[in-house]
Amino acid sequence: MKVLVTGGAGYIGSHMIYSLIDQKKSVVSIDNLSTGNRNILPKSIKLKYLNVGAGNDVTEFLIKEDIKTVIHFAADVIVSESIENPIKYYTNNTLNTINFFKSCKDAAVKNIIFSSTAAVYGSNKKHILSEDMETNPISPYGQSKLFSEKILSDICKADKIKFLIFRYFNVAGSDPKKRTGQISPNATHLIKVACETALGKRDKISIFGDDYNTKDGTCIRDYIHVWDLVDAHIKGIEYLEKGGVSKILNCGYGSGYSVIEVLDALEKIIGKPLKRNIAERRLGDPPIVIADNTKILKTLNWVPHYNNIEKIVSDALVWEEKNN
Repeated sequence: MKVLVTGGAGYIGSHMIYSLIDQKKSVVSIDNLSTGNRNILPKSIKLKYLNVGAGNDVTEFLIKEDIKTVIHFAADVIVSESIENPIKYYTNNTLNTINFFKSCKDAAVKNIIFSSTAAVYGSNKKHILSEDMETNPISPYGQSKLFSEKILSDICKADKIKFLIFRYFNVAGSDPKKRTGQISPNATHLIKVACETALGKRDKISIFGDDYNTKDGTCIRDYIHVWDLVDAHIKGIEYLEKGGVSKILNCGYGSGYSVIEVLDALEKIIGKPLKRNIAERRLGDPPIVIADNTKILKTLNWVPHYNNIEKIVSDALVWEEKNN
């Protein structure tokens, strides 16, 4: 059965495509290349240059390719930018996604896997977050994704489409085979920025706040290796195609590292210190965000293989060296 990946020329989307190829699955992609790069994908992959919200054009492509399973990654994902430009996020992440879901419905797609985020939980008093907790996003990015979650759930109930909503925690690392990785020229992800600093692309690494109520004063995050993340999606496809019921699932390891612990891990790998700068807190940054991953482990029989911060950082650094 052929799989459609939206945003396939982006960071997570490109890893998904390579993983599907490795699994001998047929895959095509839609991407408007607003942030993606065609060059990180195999030339053999069919990539349709199109906005996912383009309505009839998307519907026709889905029908022509006989798509029954969709993985929807395409989105804007920078929290700070969403605060500065909320209209952009509600337009792309919610409005375009509504139009895309309508295209899926009209094209008789059977299964949808939606890329969501832990940002939907907001600043929760509890630090281990489970899927049944209250959602209260503190950024337009998180809110735009939560709107899309609810819309997808309602559409699928009405039209008997099955879905999985994956709420990602902090995705990092790169393909162990070095075929793709993080490509954003203006990255805000801690590990990519730290790797750029290690390679001299940046003069220093900023730590946004060292006065949080954590063990060392810096934010703690659940970092998940991108290859484990896309493996969860492979398991998700199999789950839905075998008749699994629709669910919302956290994608994380259930443990976290502080900003300082991440930087220490990188310094251990490169054998020298990074120049660090303490900066003001960023808007929308909760102090601790860790996944309760009980549900995904049980539902998909998912077994992470890269749950090691040095492995995550090392793979990100190797890609950054190659990309350099």
